[in-house]
Amino acid sequence: MGSDHFSMPTRANTPAILWLVGLTCVPEIFLTLAEAGLGDASGLRRWALLHGAFWNGLLSDWQQLYPLQREAMFMTYALLHGGLMHLIGNMIVVLALGGIVVARIGQQGFLLLYLFSAIGGGLGFALLSNSEAPMVGASGAVFGLLGAWKFWEWQLRVHTGRDMRPLWRSLIGLALLNLVLWLALSGLLAWEAHLGGFIAGAVFAAIVTPNLRYRV
Repeated sequence: MGSDHFSMPTRANTPAILWLVGLTCVPEIFLTLAEAGLGDASGLRRWALLHGAFWNGLLSDWQQLYPLQREAMFMTYALLHGGLMHLIGNMIVVLALGGIVVARIGQQGFLLLYLFSAIGGGLGFALLSNSEAPMVGASGAVFGLLGAWKFWEWQLRVHTGRDMRPLWRSLIGLALLNLVLWLALSGLLAWEAHLGGFIAGAVFAAIVTPNLRYRV
């Protein structure tokens, strides 16, 4: 998957990225419009959360609302958001990094990375959080794109013998950003999903692009 030669790609959008962003935007836009009075919003968001959010309780003794909900929530949670600003923030990053990922591993690779990272985000939340509150958002998948990007940057720096300090500074910056957001949101940030998605994205990139030559 991908080419044997690599140069830093442009951030051009592709159909896979736009379709993914469009699909992800539909639920939150629909719920927001309904809540604004353009439809019957009675219980809609609650219904969406009950059926699509990530619930740690389902991994223990909670009853499923439909068959395979326990498995499906590792993906469906990434289609729901806590509001328009939450959605917009995530989609901006997808649009910013999507072109880099597609240029590296293709449209199919981009979609597989996104899915793998979303699942990784769910696993991170399941393993590291004991919260019984619902977890939603594409942040796990978004951090997976970041994880893959940072793996490729590490690859490039190793290959060219460049200084690793800028890479470490950027990783520390991501950690500090999560800390600031966690404090600003009074602990409601699902940093566990961010970490799980980031690791999943880096692992995916390491598997599909283990040894490549670069044009620099």
